[in-house]
Amino acid sequence: MEISLKPEAGRVADPWPGYFADRGHPGARRIGAGVEGVVYRLGGGQVAKVWTGRPPTELTRHVYADIAQHRLPFATPEIFQVHEHEGVVVTYERELPGVPMRGDSAHEDYERELPVQHRNALLAVLRGLASVPGTDAMRQLTVQGDDRPLWQGHDRFQDALAALVVRAMGRHGPALAVRVPDFSAGIERTLNALRSLPDAPVTAIHGDLVPPNIHTDAAGRPVAVLDFGFYTTAGDPAFEAAVTAAVWDMYGTYAEEHAAELTRFFAQELGYAPAVLTAYQAVYALTTYDLFGMDDRDGHFRWCAEQLRRNTVFSTQVS
Repeated sequence: MEISLKPEAGRVADPWPGYFADRGHPGARRIGAGVEGVVYRLGGGQVAKVWTGRPPTELTRHVYADIAQHRLPFATPEIFQVHEHEGVVVTYERELPGVPMRGDSAHEDYERELPVQHRNALLAVLRGLASVPGTDAMRQLTVQGDDRPLWQGHDRFQDALAALVVRAMGRHGPALAVRVPDFSAGIERTLNALRSLPDAPVTAIHGDLVPPNIHTDAAGRPVAVLDFGFYTTAGDPAFEAAVTAAVWDMYGTYAEEHAAELTRFFAQELGYAPAVLTAYQAVYALTTYDLFGMDDRDGHFRWCAEQLRRNTVFSTQVS
């Protein structure tokens, strides 16, 4: 979940601080909320998350533990306990250091020039996660909106993604088709490009490296990565770079420029072929388009449609 660490005003009759006080945490304080729940600081280096969306599973704990085995230059989540209260899941977790790199571009204006420290922080995070081998627990995860483990029945990440695209189109594909020209042919072009990609290392994939999910210190260095789960899996680290370039600034005035600049930057610095990154960006749009809404009233839906219209793998309309 995307967490804002700014206290939220106007909240009354919140029962959770009392709940945590009864369990030995009298100073519990709400510090933020996102699409999946609410976070409370408990003190002593611990937070609690009250899950209103899809909660973590025991498998998630295994994934966190797999990542924590590696010496990364930034902290990652660790779940200490999982409780349930009146049907609501509550997790007790390590409080991660730092502050969000910046607010979400839907709520904060991004300047035209990409800050060097942000580019470098993203690069450090991508390199760190790419150093963590993919594990069985990661392969068993489902991605948001899907009903089965991504890798189920597949030995290659690219083939698993191709099957995911087909399933995603079976959910509400016609709603997207009316907003994207040459839609069926674009899907075939994307699937063909995906299936033709060469084998690649299989590493930990976060899948949602938007700025609020990366915490930095006063010098702009990444000190924590949080909120795994939206598209977390094991896969080609080029997929992580492609998605990160696309989602760093999704809704700002210069979003298209920023996505293109970061795609070029990651291709150059990490050695990924630009066409590979472009194919993965099309896949991301095709597999997440309907997670929050299915028409132009939803910002993410509009964003996915626009991504496909200008994606050079998907669309022949791009000049």
